[in-house]
Amino acid sequence: MFEGDLDPELANILNLNNSTPQKSSGTPDFKSLFGEEEIEAGEADQVDLTQQSFPEITRQYEAAPNPILNDPEYYKQALSGEGDKAQRLHTILQKYLTTKDPKDRGVYRQQIVTAYWDFLSGIARRTPGKLPLAKQFLLRYGILHPTFLTPEDRDLFGKILLNNEWGQPIYYLDEWFKAIGTGVIKNSTTDEVRVAKTNEQLRLKQLLDKAVGKRDAALGLLRAKSDERSRLEQTLLQRCQQLCDHAPVPGLANVFSTYSEAQKRIFTDIQELLKSIAKSDRELSEFMKEYSQAEADVHTLEEKVRAAGADVAVDIRAIDTEFDTVRQMAKMTIGRQGNHFPILTREYFRSGPNDIATRENLIKQLAWLESIDPEAFCRSYKNKLHRIVPYFILIPTYGDYGICWEPFDRYNRATSRARLAIPMYPKSLTLALLTAVGDLRWQVAKEKASYYWMEEGLTGNYYQWFQAQKLKGDVKEYFIQDYILWITKESDAIQKLDKEVRGIFWRYIPFAQPIKEKLKTRSFIYQELYQRDINRALSDGY
Repeated sequence: MFEGDLDPELANILNLNNSTPQKSSGTPDFKSLFGEEEIEAGEADQVDLTQQSFPEITRQYEAAPNPILNDPEYYKQALSGEGDKAQRLHTILQKYLTTKDPKDRGVYRQQIVTAYWDFLSGIARRTPGKLPLAKQFLLRYGILHPTFLTPEDRDLFGKILLNNEWGQPIYYLDEWFKAIGTGVIKNSTTDEVRVAKTNEQLRLKQLLDKAVGKRDAALGLLRAKSDERSRLEQTLLQRCQQLCDHAPVPGLANVFSTYSEAQKRIFTDIQELLKSIAKSDRELSEFMKEYSQAEADVHTLEEKVRAAGADVAVDIRAIDTEFDTVRQMAKMTIGRQGNHFPILTREYFRSGPNDIATRENLIKQLAWLESIDPEAFCRSYKNKLHRIVPYFILIPTYGDYGICWEPFDRYNRATSRARLAIPMYPKSLTLALLTAVGDLRWQVAKEKASYYWMEEGLTGNYYQWFQAQKLKGDVKEYFIQDYILWITKESDAIQKLDKEVRGIFWRYIPFAQPIKEKLKTRSFIYQELYQRDINRALSDGY
């Protein structure tokens, strides 16, 4: 396709663009992007602490492919309305496809990378409105022109579900920029210079983020305590039922036997249960007060944010800032030596149907991962583990590495989500996911240990082993590779890790209990580690 004659349809389309391009300026105003379209500011994303697992994927593809990828007007629709940026991309692409000189092709290829991302920024700004399907597919999958793909691949991408039917925080790029622009999700953290403390809007938003985190954490504790009381009450009912169960006395009508010895012991159980229920109810009352106060604080700060004008319907600057961040994420998923060509083409697309990072494929992989590492997305708050699924940003690159951009919001460590970027077209989706989660595991443990990250906990023990082995390089990269082996090999009793690393992971990244039970029967090494768990559980210092 990229050598010899051009595809006739593509050549025709490339020569049809005779319209005079509109010059693009800096940050456009709302009306120039969305016209008279009414766009409401979205409600901030809420973390549901009651969800304990990923949903089962019952429908992965549509029955028939979307006809947009067979529309001869696709290319024109994708580029229309984007001004000079579209014209520049169009011109460079034309030169890239027609040149015969390999050196020139290399130069144009590099120019396409810059021109494409520059062009894409304009489409990102339009995501809060109703985005034409061609632009949506371009931003979401990197499909600039359908004929760059085989007919089979066009059908495959046309069948991918467009909407999020599973309620999981997994976003394609068009969805992500829309959520950022409408205030559903705040911008990702960057290393840029801080905004002055006199910026009242920023200060109020940060206070609101902290208040929301406190409220969500209080709600999680409230629900947990309510569940605890319900379980105790259910146990009490069962004990009372057992107490009221009498066998009839033989020969005496309507006379029932006295309490048995086992039933007499229930009196003591009931007394203890009543004490526990009363204690649980008192704690529940305290948690209710904490939650009510936290909820009131959130409402107060929301009013102040609205009064300060910090809740605009669409924040174009927020999208621009996030776009720059996403571009950095894209580079990191590819690596220095990877393929940075941004357009989806048959020349570079090598992923199988199960390795494309669609939302459905990723949920399947996440469910598999949690079946092995059940605490992968858990964070401790007030001595209670909360399952907080990260944001997953699906980036259309040919990268092989998932990354953790941030382990949590620095203003809300209690319930904020991490942000993980996953390349859509890796050689192995499993490995791309595991590199991201390994990165997350390391960063969360490091933040938890704070100044003592080289001495305590997961990172401290691993770092000390790393130093003892006199290894060179990035300790986190070693950790991520060992985490991949831990999940893919050690969980199946294939011993690939150093003995000391295996012990560290067994304690700080525990397998699910059924896997532990299986492993202890497979090797003395795992049996010994299993026994250590029992010994620690019996000791006071566990």
